[in-house]
Amino acid sequence: MKVFVWLLAALHLVPAWGQTPTLGLSDGFLTLSSSQFTVQLVKDSQTLYSLKPKNGASNFDFIPSDKMTQRQYNKNYHLGDITFRARQVGASSWISGDSSTARRPVTALSVSGSTLAAADLTPTLPSNSPLGVTRRWTLNNGTLQLLFDVKNIKNTSIEIGALGAPLEFNNIFTGRTAADTNNLCSLFDPYIGQDAGYVQVTPLLGTLPPLVVVPAGKSPLEGWRFLPEDTSTAVGYQSQTFEGLYEWQFHTLAYAQNEWTNVTPWNAPSSFILSPGQVRTYGLQFLLAPSIRGIESTLQSSQRPVAVGLPGYIVSLDQTAKLFLSYNSAVQSTSVSPSGALSLSPNSDSKSSAWVGFDVTAHTWGRSRLTITYADGSMQTVHYYVTKAATTVISDLGNFLTTSQWFNSSSDPFHRSPSVISYDREANAFVKDDPRAWIPGLSDEAGAGSWLAATIKQYAQPSATEVAKLEQFVSRTLWGSIQNSDGSSVYFYQPSLVPSYQYPSNIDWGNWWSWNEAASYDTSRAYDYVHVTAAYWALYRVARNYPALTTMHTWQWYINQAVLTVDRMTQNDVGYTNDGLMDETVIRVLLDDLKREGLTGNASLVESKMKARASVWAGERFPFGSEMAWDSTGQEGVYAWAKYFNDSTTAQNTINSIIAYQPTVPHWGYNGNARRYWDNIYGGKLQRIERQIHHYGSGLNALPLISQFQSNPTDYYLLRVGFAGVSGPTSNIDQGGFAAASFHSFADTLKWDGYSGDYGPNFVGHSLGIGTFVIDHPEFGWQALGGNIVSTSPTIKIQPRDTLRRRVFIAPLGQLFTLDAGSFSVVEYDANARKVTVTVTAASEGVASAAAAPNGRLIVTQTTSISGTKLLKPASNLAQDAGAWVIPFQSGSATVILV
Repeated sequence: MKVFVWLLAALHLVPAWGQTPTLGLSDGFLTLSSSQFTVQLVKDSQTLYSLKPKNGASNFDFIPSDKMTQRQYNKNYHLGDITFRARQVGASSWISGDSSTARRPVTALSVSGSTLAAADLTPTLPSNSPLGVTRRWTLNNGTLQLLFDVKNIKNTSIEIGALGAPLEFNNIFTGRTAADTNNLCSLFDPYIGQDAGYVQVTPLLGTLPPLVVVPAGKSPLEGWRFLPEDTSTAVGYQSQTFEGLYEWQFHTLAYAQNEWTNVTPWNAPSSFILSPGQVRTYGLQFLLAPSIRGIESTLQSSQRPVAVGLPGYIVSLDQTAKLFLSYNSAVQSTSVSPSGALSLSPNSDSKSSAWVGFDVTAHTWGRSRLTITYADGSMQTVHYYVTKAATTVISDLGNFLTTSQWFNSSSDPFHRSPSVISYDREANAFVKDDPRAWIPGLSDEAGAGSWLAATIKQYAQPSATEVAKLEQFVSRTLWGSIQNSDGSSVYFYQPSLVPSYQYPSNIDWGNWWSWNEAASYDTSRAYDYVHVTAAYWALYRVARNYPALTTMHTWQWYINQAVLTVDRMTQNDVGYTNDGLMDETVIRVLLDDLKREGLTGNASLVESKMKARASVWAGERFPFGSEMAWDSTGQEGVYAWAKYFNDSTTAQNTINSIIAYQPTVPHWGYNGNARRYWDNIYGGKLQRIERQIHHYGSGLNALPLISQFQSNPTDYYLLRVGFAGVSGPTSNIDQGGFAAASFHSFADTLKWDGYSGDYGPNFVGHSLGIGTFVIDHPEFGWQALGGNIVSTSPTIKIQPRDTLRRRVFIAPLGQLFTLDAGSFSVVEYDANARKVTVTVTAASEGVASAAAAPNGRLIVTQTTSISGTKLLKPASNLAQDAGAWVIPFQSGSATVILV
């Protein structure tokens, strides 16, 4: 996208002239206090105006109090509001209530004891409401609570079909500088886990204490609903600078029967029946965790159920996952939906009585929900996504990309043939035309995404038939058309230049993004060069390590093309060069390869270009800019080069930034899911601002976390979030091999987008970061994220079960074992002798079309210094080539002992 894309979100913004303030800011505030917070309520509405920690971050406010004058009107939601749908038992239609719709001052009630403020909300509710609501702000052993006493005021039983508490936190970036955004704002994400559910509100700095919102009493987080507001106001609601707000839903049946009819919700929808005069209390508690890493321990200290899944909640059919539960009540029963999708069996992995462990075996592809019922009646749900056997997942992807998405038309006037082109899964057709010119035009992320994924897949799992097609694409289309026509996109809307081409008449071609030829051929966007570099680099790796597969060019040609593309990217006429660029970890790996190959001139060129960029970032506190007003794109590249050039301050700032918007929660969609919410506008079929699930931010932002863990191999939090992020891209791939750009998170949709879009960068992150990570966890013992531990005595025996099976990291050694060619079958670690034995096979296990390597090529890297360890080397004599130990195969496999 061009630099002006983010401005679109602001073009329609106008002041709220003509509106009458109803919140009551002019009448003042109530100041309250809890053990952890200083609290201000708007006096008239008794909604939350300010929530500041009492610790060293006392100047930080979780609530956008500085924007409240722009949000003081009807239908602006605030924390303390309530929404509901209710009906008389036996009736068919619901009566809706929403305290934000027609505000009037609430009726203040007298308070005493632990109650800080209380009000009757009747003035804000509809006249025909069957419910009366009293809201109380209270203390529970010093902990701040928001409670709603919901009463049936009718003389017949009333069913509550939906009940929600809107949440307002300061995620408003509109009108702020980068420094203000990072210093003042937060992002929030849910764990939609019923009684165990919570919402974490993480300041963007990543170093300030986060807020954790948990249920008070029986107040499950059953649903998570986006709250619609006016999008034409000055704060830019539901825009690139203000994603919008969400609601904690205690009951959801009324939505499930209406707006969500065609959707399988995250949790089973419920309602509650109140008899005449009956009162039920719902509410939230506000906790302050010491750090983002301390959220789970804070939940445990507050006696909340906690779940930890290893490797996470995206599980392949050929891997056994682990689930650890911590709660002060015993597990009474478990159930799974769909029935039989998962099975659980207790294990003895846990090293302490605080945790109960289970082996989780997957049986059914797709979404599944595990429900845990505890002896005290509490219910917890854990959300999984099951994929095919891991190597099969990317085999399917490569096949689909090079068959169903293979575009070969000699009559195409835009010279897109042959190529892997964008695809519409809902129509099962090429996207040959779209008003956003880059999507059918093979460039920017949403147009380059498919051919980028196809080429990187060859690095991950080469296939002879796929490589043959992609060599044609590179020679005839990538180099022959896209680069040599000076085009960032080869598709354009200019009928006079292609009179024989039938542009669809049902498309509105009047938007700025329907580029003419000049705009399509613009080459000033640095992001586009990285995708091209990645394609060349991937085929260099194929040609170098599987030489029989490439016939059109040598490995020297491919690596040189990659270098030339990097050189061109860093020229003065290219914009955004000093921003971190998505998937540019490829350039970091390219530099290593240049050094290994002894190509010192090219290595020096690339290194000098990258050092100039890193020097700029070293002088900035927030060097994460992009063409967007706020982004989670730049962090990957900034970290890669800051670490390479030993700028530990910038590297650590980057890690802190990432963990602020990439959470770990017991839910496959949100676990490791980096914040993205605008890219469906530019690459999706369903164009909407919304929290995207496993868009390319997941895979790319995971790379710094994985790298930082390898330098600090006892920081298991980084591994958990990073592994979840690099696993995310496998969930995008359907049973036929099509990969969607992202999953729609709104409760009325919950489906993968129809377009392939910008999936490619996500797969780059996956391919460069996935592996099997062997740890000796202080609470869970020996675990292998990405693999199965077969035995732990006398050695730790691991079966890699990740998609590549070419990386194994043994944390107690601080050493990474990488195969340029071949596949790990079994890895054994002798912890006493600090010896590793690897069995390597010539081809990926279980994939008939995978190419066989002529030799294994093994690299051992010491990622951090650990006392008493040395860099392991083969015990037998093996030749070295470009830094790799060459492993001869006998009958397709070989075993190597490293000491």
